[in-house]
Amino acid sequence: MSIIEKRSCIEVDHRELSIQRQCDLIELPRSSYYRQRSSTMESDVNLALMRLIDEEYTNHPFYGTRKMRNYLRRQGFKVNRKRVQRLMRKMGLQSIAPKPNTSKPAPQHRKYPYLLRNMKITCPDQVWCADITYIPLPGGFVYLTAVMDWHSRFVLSWEVSVCMDSSFCVSALESAFRKHGRPEIFNTDQGSQYTSDDFVSTVLDNDVLLSMDGKGRCMDNIFIERLWRSVKYEEIYIKEYDSIDELIKSLKIYFEFYNNERTHTGLGGKTPAEVYFGHFNLQMAA
Repeated sequence: MSIIEKRSCIEVDHRELSIQRQCDLIELPRSSYYRQRSSTMESDVNLALMRLIDEEYTNHPFYGTRKMRNYLRRQGFKVNRKRVQRLMRKMGLQSIAPKPNTSKPAPQHRKYPYLLRNMKITCPDQVWCADITYIPLPGGFVYLTAVMDWHSRFVLSWEVSVCMDSSFCVSALESAFRKHGRPEIFNTDQGSQYTSDDFVSTVLDNDVLLSMDGKGRCMDNIFIERLWRSVKYEEIYIKEYDSIDELIKSLKIYFEFYNNERTHTGLGGKTPAEVYFGHFNLQMAA
């Protein structure tokens, strides 16, 4: 079967199999499927705008479309608010500043209560969390999702996708389950990827409690927000990637560094891996 024929076999909205799993089954490299998908392409000007929006939002997540429009105009771009709204929506970005009626969920979305308020997180696998971020590439962009252990900051799994649907989030979750077992609680925001039936059922069918941030409350999932800031300033913004393959290879190296070498003040100078697996304590005891 040719690569073109294999590409045509992939079902984006398959109810049971993620895109990654479908690629594995027919032995199609994910990068070959990604190159075929061109629906996320934007003009060079819009891509430049999106990169600026991403960088400014990383610094000021309270910026809404009005402030972002004003920022872009100061950079010399003649943009209106409607254009900024469309680009930020495509990037999955929304100001964390409270707005009227923002706490009202969409009727078609399942909403679960935030379970972590005033909870002491004392050990690995007590709480996991997940989120999505935007990554600019020459001529396009992709989305990155990660699953993280809340207590240790250990990145349990991650996936890259050209479209912001639920399938790659489910794939990352299933990968974390296979490699690391199950947490007691899984926390996400109220994004459509995480309120989708396939994601919710994957969590609940594994006897894991589902917790969701309040609307406009990025501080409810603060540790993964800090992860994105680290990934972008220590990896994404200082490099240029020629392809998705190159990005994936670089991210693999970075997350290995982040988990096993990068110490955290909040972890007492330990690495996420030392805290998650208990290696630090074992070494000290010896």
